[in-house]
Amino acid sequence: MDRSSWWGQAIWAVPWLLFQYFPISDLVTADRPVAARWVGAVGLLAFTLVYLRVIGQLGRPRALRADFVLMTGLATALAVGFGANWSGLMVYVSAAAAAALPWRWVWPAVVAAALLCLAVILADEGSGLLFLPPICLLTAFAIRGTGYLMTVNRELQEAREELARHAVAEERLRFARDLHDLLGHSLSLIALKSELARRLAAVDPARAGAEMADVEDAARRALAEVREAVSGYRQVTVGQALAEARAALTGAGITVRLPERVPVLPVGPDAALGWVVREATTNVLRHSGAGQVTVELTEDGERAVLTVTDDGCGGAPGVTMRGTTSGSGLAGLRERVGALGGELAAGPGDRGGYRLRASVPLTSATVDA
Repeated sequence: MDRSSWWGQAIWAVPWLLFQYFPISDLVTADRPVAARWVGAVGLLAFTLVYLRVIGQLGRPRALRADFVLMTGLATALAVGFGANWSGLMVYVSAAAAAALPWRWVWPAVVAAALLCLAVILADEGSGLLFLPPICLLTAFAIRGTGYLMTVNRELQEAREELARHAVAEERLRFARDLHDLLGHSLSLIALKSELARRLAAVDPARAGAEMADVEDAARRALAEVREAVSGYRQVTVGQALAEARAALTGAGITVRLPERVPVLPVGPDAALGWVVREATTNVLRHSGAGQVTVELTEDGERAVLTVTDDGCGGAPGVTMRGTTSGSGLAGLRERVGALGGELAAGPGDRGGYRLRASVPLTSATVDA
């Protein structure tokens, strides 16, 4: 678990520290020796740090059981030693039990914490704090549910990343297979004729020259076939890209809303907007964590406008669409759209998430696909 994720979860737990109002108030107002106050203050600080460390592992299978034991010991000692105002520390013990312990141990630990909290309150006649034992139980329910949701969310994100890697691997395999089919015959022919020409060079130069001419022709044909294959591989249309986007995003568990009708566009704008859809889909799968994606496509005879929006984290500060080299990411898209005289805008959406908008003219433009 990286440090930023740990801090994110620990900070989420900070509002729950409001229950420390009671022990802090007791430290300030109760008539105790200075040494007792110092013991209470240091114990409370140590307890709080261990609590944040345990909650920082919420949703993680590696439970910090040693920290939980230390935290429980500190809470018990402080509650028993200082009285009812410190019994609220058992709320944190319940939260830590739900976060750090295996399922079969959670509720015995939570019930024990609630009973100890109740016993300390009754022993110290702190009847005004009887609401704390039920909060121990409710807190455990809340933390356990939150941990489950975080675990599921992490597994879903890992599944999305695996789907994206799988799609890239499949496309590489397909292209490698196409190249093998195209070049296998031509290169075999070139090798055979080159070997024959080498053998004939000393005994029949004229025939050797004819064989080398065939080698040259085969090489030119192979080069043309490779160029055609690469051109076809790189060519994208809006309709094709939308179909691929639907399959990829739906397979990743993302809700997709696509245009009901895909207009017929000139080749250049069609290819450029197809690349916009493909790049946006890739970034949603890899980076956004979105649950819904909406694609809108309109044209009025003069311009075609494509908008891709999602509800993910791409619009958050410090999060941007990745890829800045030519042919990929925003830089590549701006080159393609700009070559048509079009415009590309990307950034946070009006309602959060991320929005990518491309507008291209439908006349007097070509694009190098």
